[in-house]
Formats: sequence, structure tokens, C-alpha cells
Amino acid sequence: MFRHAIVRSPGDNFAEGLTTAELGKPNVSLALLQHESYCDSLTDCGLELIRLPADLDHPDSTFVEDTAVLTPQSAALARPGAASRLGEVDGIRETIQRFYSTIHQIEAPGTLDGGDICEADSHFFIGISHRTNEEGARQLSRWLAANGFTSSMVDIRSESSILHLKSGIAYLDNNDLVVTEELAEREEFRRYNLIRVPAEETYACNCVLVNDRVLIPAGFPRLREDLVSRGYQPLSLEMSEFRKMDGGLSCLSLRF
Repeated sequence: MFRHAIVRSPGDNFAEGLTTAELGKPNVSLALLQHESYCDSLTDCGLELIRLPADLDHPDSTFVEDTAVLTPQSAALARPGAASRLGEVDGIRETIQRFYSTIHQIEAPGTLDGGDICEADSHFFIGISHRTNEEGARQLSRWLAANGFTSSMVDIRSESSILHLKSGIAYLDNNDLVVTEELAEREEFRRYNLIRVPAEETYACNCVLVNDRVLIPAGFPRLREDLVSRGYQPLSLEMSEFRKMDGGLSCLSLRF
């Protein structure tokens, strides 16, 4: 059960952030409304929010998930693979120190984005991507092992449709793994109950189990119906403006 979530509001310069999507510039006013709705949903799921102010020095900083990996015992501060995002880690360090006495740091030449890390009970999938390199993954794997977790690496550098691993997989509960069609045949996921997301709904794969609800982006009825049929309670949220910046539901909070 999650009790807290760290969130950061989008800044007025949100549209100046990094993106590989070709969906046009985000409407910042609409992004703020969608972010507030997201925060309300986390509260409705029983979480206490730690709200951080917009960081105008880092347009992508609303995507706080990329700055750290959290477990019940300790935290690891990431080292983002995009140079323009490196300063975001210092911007969240003090907040994480309020809740964790033991904090690990990914060091150069390692790079690691939190969006490449998917926790599945006591196992962690670590994506090797264009943002997370093998050295960063090895450092995280050693830290996880020291904390009693297993991990495995999933190379997604050849997958053109996703930026981070959690754009392509999401662990829910009861051994259920939401997965895109592109990743569904990977050996790493064979022991899971796969919830396949059709190609036209790939964006919806970035969904998040928050206590007794599953947050999913609005506009993807096939995944929603599938989740309901399996006993989950989906909660649909508008994410159009964050999608334009390569962001998804998991990216907008650090939950612990």
C-alpha cells in the first residue's frame, strides 16, 4: 500500500522540455489542469501528497519519477541520461532525505532514468534504453541485491515506439503484467499473466496501480474493459498534454 507521493507542478516553460513525440506543443494551462486532476486522484486513492513547486530551470522536472528509485527500505537517486535533466536530482534530494535515512547515488559513467525501472513485487526490471545505460543498470542492480531484491535487465534500445521501459510494461498485482504487443513475446516476461495492450492503445500501457485503483489514461477503452473483466477498478485521467512531451501517468509522481 502506498502512503505518500511526491509531485511537482509543470512550469510555465513546460513546452520547452524534451520530446520525441510529434503531437505538437502542449497547452500549459491545460497541462496544469490535468496535473491537478492527477493529484486529486492520488489523494482519492489515500495518498498524502508532497507538492514541490515548478522548477523553471528544468522544463521536464514535472516528471519526478525519473529522478529516483524508491523501496520501502531505502532510496536510490538516479542520474538521468539527458544532460539537461541532471540538475533535477539535486532539486529532489532534500525531499527524499526527509523520508529515507539511507540513500544511494548512481554515479558516472552510469546513467539511469526512473522511468526505466519497473517493480514487480520483489523483482525489478531495469530497462536498458537511450536514457539508461548498462553501467547505471549494474549499479542499481547491486544496490537492489543489497536490499534483498532481485533484478534483470531488459534491452529496449531497438524498440522505436517507447522511450522508457515503463512505457511498455506495467506491473499490477497477482502476477499480472500489462505489456505492449512489441514486448509481449520477450522471454523475460513469460512467467507473468500478460495483459496485452493492442497496438493502437500502446500509450495506455503506462498505467499505475495505486492501492485499490488502476490509473489509466483516458481514451483507451479496450484496456479499460480488459482491466474491469479481471477485477481491477480503473480510473481514467486525461493525459493529452503530457503525452506530447513523452510523459505518462507513472512519470508524474514518486509513490512510496
